[in-house]
Amino acid sequence: MAADIDEQPAGYERLLSAEHAGAIARVAAVIAERRPRHVVFTARGTSDHAALYAAYLTEIRLGLPAGLASPSTVTVFGARPDLSDALVVGVSQSGGSPDLAEVLRVARESGALTLAVTNNPDSRLVGTAELSIDIAAGHERAVAATKTYTAELLALLMLVEGVRAGDGVLPAEERACLARLPELAERTLSDVTPAQLAPRYRFAAQLVTTGRGYAYPTAREAALKLMETSYLPALAFSGADLLHGPLAMTDPDVPVLAVVGSGPGGQSMREVLPRLGERGADVVVVGSADVEATARMAVPEVDERYAPLLDILPLQRLALALALARGEDPDAPRGLKKVTATM
Repeated sequence: MAADIDEQPAGYERLLSAEHAGAIARVAAVIAERRPRHVVFTARGTSDHAALYAAYLTEIRLGLPAGLASPSTVTVFGARPDLSDALVVGVSQSGGSPDLAEVLRVARESGALTLAVTNNPDSRLVGTAELSIDIAAGHERAVAATKTYTAELLALLMLVEGVRAGDGVLPAEERACLARLPELAERTLSDVTPAQLAPRYRFAAQLVTTGRGYAYPTAREAALKLMETSYLPALAFSGADLLHGPLAMTDPDVPVLAVVGSGPGGQSMREVLPRLGERGADVVVVGSADVEATARMAVPEVDERYAPLLDILPLQRLALALALARGEDPDAPRGLKKVTATM
């Protein structure tokens, strides 16, 4: 898991290379030409959080309605929704889950434009879809996904911005900003704060993660990593939903990881943090916002769209260090395997 985490800056650089950026641009150009009226994402597990991030991007940057499909409506209940004006995107590290392939097959039969985003260009998902994007993350050693998650995020960001450009090609200013990501990721991963914080939460019985907007998928992915590697019950809420009831469960014995950036989503979290303070909650802030908290894992300030590519890195480090502090093996979570086939 440590090796996979450390490879992420190189993964960013690889996806931004002319070869892979060009391939994504060609897919984006096809989508822009087809002009879908709405976008449906389908995914499981970690990839579901990458898809949620892409749904935010789609609605904010493209102005198109976007949502996440429930594969069981197709595979278990036999639904055949009319997706003739849609772009349907399957996101999967392995591309091997039968239910995701079935959603794309049914969508394509109904007239949808279908796209597979995966780390396996020879997968069943790619064979089912009309278009495909290789996230080029390389072999992932650990069961808990890390570098494939961030590669999905970057590939989906490049795709959406390419569609927004109209011809698939990212504007020069966008390319210049993205080119800084590998170095910023290296800097973020060099911070020792996550390892220093891990002993503090060694005996935690449960934990809450929270964020808003682009940060909400990061909060969900952080919760999943903690559950996978430390077997620590972790509940993820948007900052808004947290105030609608779950706030009551927070107290000094329930640590909160709050993803707070410097953009609109981060600004909206500033009304959440004082409420957590009133509850006496132990709050760790992750992100570029310099706000009062129990502790902070600082991340370089970037455009809020890019922040999930950096904010998740210290949280992956924390999940790894916490698992080791609790005497667990993060490379071999009990009951889990790398490819999960669901129908």
